[in-house]
Amino acid sequence: MSEAVRKVIIKKVKKRHGEGHHGGSWKVAYADFVTAMMAFFLLLWLLSMVSTEKRAVMAEYFKNFSIFKESGKTFQPGSAFVITDHIKKAELKPENIALSLRKAIRGKGQGQGGQAQAASGQGTDQAEALMDQVRVDAVEGGVRIQIVDKEGSPMFQLGSAEPTPKCREILAAVAEVVKEQDTKIAIEGHTDAAPFRGDQITNWELSTGRASAARRMLETNGTDPLRVARVVGYADTDLLVKENPKDPQNRRISIILLQPRDSAPVAATVQKEVKAAFQAEAPAQQAKPVASDPVAGAAVSKEDTMKQSFQEKKAEMKKKKRDVMGLWD
Repeated sequence: MSEAVRKVIIKKVKKRHGEGHHGGSWKVAYADFVTAMMAFFLLLWLLSMVSTEKRAVMAEYFKNFSIFKESGKTFQPGSAFVITDHIKKAELKPENIALSLRKAIRGKGQGQGGQAQAASGQGTDQAEALMDQVRVDAVEGGVRIQIVDKEGSPMFQLGSAEPTPKCREILAAVAEVVKEQDTKIAIEGHTDAAPFRGDQITNWELSTGRASAARRMLETNGTDPLRVARVVGYADTDLLVKENPKDPQNRRISIILLQPRDSAPVAATVQKEVKAAFQAEAPAQQAKPVASDPVAGAAVSKEDTMKQSFQEKKAEMKKKKRDVMGLWD
């Protein structure tokens, strides 16, 4: 009887596939992660191989990119989009020009002297000797490169406009620096105060002829002739060493990289502000009383205060104008 009443219980166990090793779905996610990391580190490696200028161009491109205005254009060098719209031209500074000129002169020395001179240090000494006859400074309107004579080391043959090999080497390096800048240039020739004993020419013709010879050498080394703004000779009217008019350093060639006129509208605005301030304060000066009573004294005191305020404002405007023209660092 007990056997007949006994119930049979059947237990069904559902097997869950992949419960032990979680299946293969995690492999797809891991593969995507590894691919993304590989692409990321590949991008970092490519960026490390790009120059600083190109990285700045690329950053500027993505910073100002618009799908409606700039689509289809590239950030590679040579593109008009990059050069004209998104690349701010470097400001002319004497230290930057001097550094570029030093590199160019060293490159010329190593190219002519070979690896043997570079290994022995002779090429470096030669470059330093050439740089010793080069002066770079800031002048009104640009940066000036001066190639000066030294005692026993002239840049031109005595009494002529024929350049020496050293002068040709320096001007070849200067031409490389000039080609890097998108500015007009001015070339000036100077002599010392020693009287020229020629029958047909004077220091004026000599300085002008040397400036023209420098222009021809720059153009021979790749300078665009259209970039030459002026070529002038000053004879001995603008001495470098005024204490000694016959000093060899007064015989020199000046190549001026002219500052671009991009800031001209701002300068004009500053000039208008100064003029307006002048006109606003002028009536106060014309209405100066000539009386000794207290009221007149108070007016005079007020006028003096306004005059002092005007002078301070004028000085501030003048400083702002000089900042705009790039004369102050």
